[in-house]
Amino acid sequence: MVTGGVGYLGSHTVVELLNKGYEVSIIDDLSNSRAEVLDAIFKITGKRPEFVEMNLCNKSHVESFFDNHTIDAIIHFAAFKAVGESVEKPLKYYRNNLLSLINLLEVVEERKLDNFVFSSSCSVYGHTEIMPVHEKLPLPEPESPYAHTKQIGEKMVEEVVRVAKVNANVLRYFNPAGAHNSALIGEYPLETPNNLVPVITQTAAGKRSSFTIYGNDYSTPDGTCIRDYIHVVDIARAHVVAIERMMNKKNKSNFELFNLGTGHGNSVLEVINAFEKTNGIKLNYTIGKRRPGDVEKVWADTTLANSELGWKSEFSLDEIMRSAWKWELALNEKIIS
Repeated sequence: MVTGGVGYLGSHTVVELLNKGYEVSIIDDLSNSRAEVLDAIFKITGKRPEFVEMNLCNKSHVESFFDNHTIDAIIHFAAFKAVGESVEKPLKYYRNNLLSLINLLEVVEERKLDNFVFSSSCSVYGHTEIMPVHEKLPLPEPESPYAHTKQIGEKMVEEVVRVAKVNANVLRYFNPAGAHNSALIGEYPLETPNNLVPVITQTAAGKRSSFTIYGNDYSTPDGTCIRDYIHVVDIARAHVVAIERMMNKKNKSNFELFNLGTGHGNSVLEVINAFEKTNGIKLNYTIGKRRPGDVEKVWADTTLANSELGWKSEFSLDEIMRSAWKWELALNEKIIS
């Protein structure tokens, strides 16, 4: 079961699962995704996963699903994720992100289900001078309601695992970017994107006249925020590894937590330069004020994921920029046609 399975991360993970021979049921409420992604998944894999349109905040609907399905593993992506919006609409984020997780965990506990992957975020690390960040770092006060929902969610999973004897992995993503090489799936938000890479590609495609860099006065080499940008396919493959680790009883404890990143940080300006160099396109942008909730710099210590999961990122920043632009071009042709 993959919640949020027609979203950005979810769809790429579903492709990897189907290619490995798993049967997949997708749960998605289509609040920030499109059902047509199911057709793209079929074109890539030759397989069509089951799709159930459902809001996980409705407990009776969640229970009804499990009444009619035998599930070996759950990957829980479904959540609102825009940092800026969470600052403006905190209750929207607390209600959706936490209630959906509570409903799932209650079913897991009541029905003695196993093998649960929770989609977390590097935003839980907040502002810290310790770089790279590792999984043992104490978590600070969150910088945004979104980050707070991830901190609380991690703790909820840990506490349920303790009493229910469920196997669970918490995966802290850094900054997913790029698209599947087929250019059939990629980042395709219904609303105005908040992530840097789709903003860049939309500007390059002429959908935006320019974009804004939020702050150039941070304590970083070029003054712009630093993030660990990781290819979405790398993240998707890590989920398959995490699921198989638990299903094959190779986990060392029933609660494990891993960073998913490249182990290297790039500034906003470095990402812009990589796009321009890789694709031969000059971007138009302006410098604006800092955005509330943004963290100055963060990149991953991936030692644990590399050694314990046996996983490491494979794609470079240039490959991320190349695939993202290929996806934007394909998307533009689709919309025009």
